[in-house]
Amino acid sequence: MEKLRFFRCLIRGGQTPNGGDRSHLNFNRPNSHNDLSAIVNSEKTEPIYIRELEIDDLAPVYHLGEELFTSDLYPYLYRTWDEWEVIGLYNTDPEYCLVAESDDRIAGFILGTIISKGAWTYGYIIWLGVSPHFQRQGIANKLVDKFVERTIEDGARFMLVDTDPVNVPAVNFFTRKGFGNSREHIFLSMNLSKHDYYGKLIANKRKKQAKRKERRARSSPRSPQPEELRGQISLGDG
Repeated sequence: MEKLRFFRCLIRGGQTPNGGDRSHLNFNRPNSHNDLSAIVNSEKTEPIYIRELEIDDLAPVYHLGEELFTSDLYPYLYRTWDEWEVIGLYNTDPEYCLVAESDDRIAGFILGTIISKGAWTYGYIIWLGVSPHFQRQGIANKLVDKFVERTIEDGARFMLVDTDPVNVPAVNFFTRKGFGNSREHIFLSMNLSKHDYYGKLIANKRKKQAKRKERRARSSPRSPQPEELRGQISLGDG
């Protein structure tokens, strides 16, 4: 089976449920996740459990996405995947953010939402990823099935998913799951600094920022030096 690496993202802002403070969340890259292959291969296959994403899962899910959505394979996914993708969806759509867990380890995740348009309700899979160390265990199937079950409970009658056309494993996986009616989506990008007109706007903005910074520096009162303070004190005493 080919490794599953997924999907396009829907940029979402958001804060953690505690009001935006994420100081207690460790988003520094851990060493343990990259050492999983030796652990997994040395043990018998553990049962896979699908459950809702919890706050302590935010950092592990983010780092797993970093491992999957690499710049060499999927530049667009790499550019749009960050910790706020996970935090934002967890904050706005927690019931549609699920993880696959095996022996207390995150084996995969699915992040999505539900969209209501008039009389129609759609489930939308935004991100799906499975750790390379947990392949061939049907984890992607379990995650998608549980996600679809939840959206059906909330009235969904259609499912949406999109991905880069070059992401052949994802296209093949969803085709096998029954998705169809595919449409090509073209993603274009532009370096604004190199554009004749937009580049000038950026340059002008930088000049204005530099001038404002210079004016602030000139207008800021100069802090008295220690020698001056000593002189003022001695004059006052006299």
